[in-house]
Amino acid sequence: MRDDPGMHNALCEQLGIDVPIFAFSHCRDVVAAVTKAGGMGVLGAVAHSPKGLEIDLAWIDNEVGDLPYGVDLLLPVKFNDDGAKRTEPTDAKDLFPPAHTAFINGMLEQYDVPALPPDLAARGGRMSVSPEAAGTLLDVALTHPIRLFASALGPPPEDFIRKAHEQGAVVAALAGTAAHARRHKDAGVDLIVAQGTEAGGHTGTVSTLVLVPEVVQAVAPTPVLAAGGIVKGSQIAAAMALGAAGVWCGSVWLTTEEAETHPAVKQKMLTASSSDTVRSRSLTGKPARMLRTPWTDAWEAEGAPAPLGMPLQTMLVAEAQQRIGRSAHNEGTGANDLATYFVGQGVGLMDRIRPTRQVVEEMVQEYLQVAEMFAAQVAD
Repeated sequence: MRDDPGMHNALCEQLGIDVPIFAFSHCRDVVAAVTKAGGMGVLGAVAHSPKGLEIDLAWIDNEVGDLPYGVDLLLPVKFNDDGAKRTEPTDAKDLFPPAHTAFINGMLEQYDVPALPPDLAARGGRMSVSPEAAGTLLDVALTHPIRLFASALGPPPEDFIRKAHEQGAVVAALAGTAAHARRHKDAGVDLIVAQGTEAGGHTGTVSTLVLVPEVVQAVAPTPVLAAGGIVKGSQIAAAMALGAAGVWCGSVWLTTEEAETHPAVKQKMLTASSSDTVRSRSLTGKPARMLRTPWTDAWEAEGAPAPLGMPLQTMLVAEAQQRIGRSAHNEGTGANDLATYFVGQGVGLMDRIRPTRQVVEEMVQEYLQVAEMFAAQVAD
């Protein structure tokens, strides 16, 4: 693939990759597989503890050798300071309004979701979103040969950028509007990810088709990656035609063989259409696209409490999500009905389980077919 002039570009040369396919995933196996297939795997670290991140990065180092990979940290501009600091299970429940707790308990009772076994303690939802927590994870990552650091939900702090640059790493940041992208560029970010509303996880309201050229124009000559609903090579070709230097994909990896996606949720994704997702604050407190299920519907229903801010909402629903996850594999149960996860509208194109390497290879092959078709049209 390195000899292909149609896909291997200046950004590939800068980062030492064969194809400009960047794969965001919370699964280290996916990250390593994409990197070994010629793209760049990027590990989402928001749910990691420092110890857990060290373990996963050491494993990736061993798997990929000298090949480049990245780490993504969640750095929102706004979050609940009190909730970010008070994360101990002994006092976390004191942060939740009784109405919210009652609402969740009522939903679990309505759908007959079993309680956790007595010997299994409930795990509090962990999201390292405060500057202090993200800084600790950054320090861990900096002890590894990370080639790219990405910041989601906000412009990375000056210290974050400085430390990454001192290591020789590129700094990327996700943007849902041209204004966000300009702020990232002004902050010193090297690579802008223009993420359209079609994307899974935290996302804005502007479509990828509109957002990408708008961001490309706003931050030129800073390179831009297109994100949001991109699952196929033809979509990569479209993104490049819009001026992107590559693509940032997340959802497409959720149905790969290596993905750690809950089996019940993975099955839902394989049969879902693009209309089966919704932007909801029900899991994190910020708008995030996920599978639409009775869980998301309940939070939008009349009389439902408004989701709490980040990270309190994640902490609030953690035990409920743990209970749902333990029983969701049983089809026909309430837990199976409620089960959801972050995924973009591209889920309608994700209809089979494949090895991660095969996904990358098929993306490249389809991109080349489209490029050849355009070249032939120009020649004629």
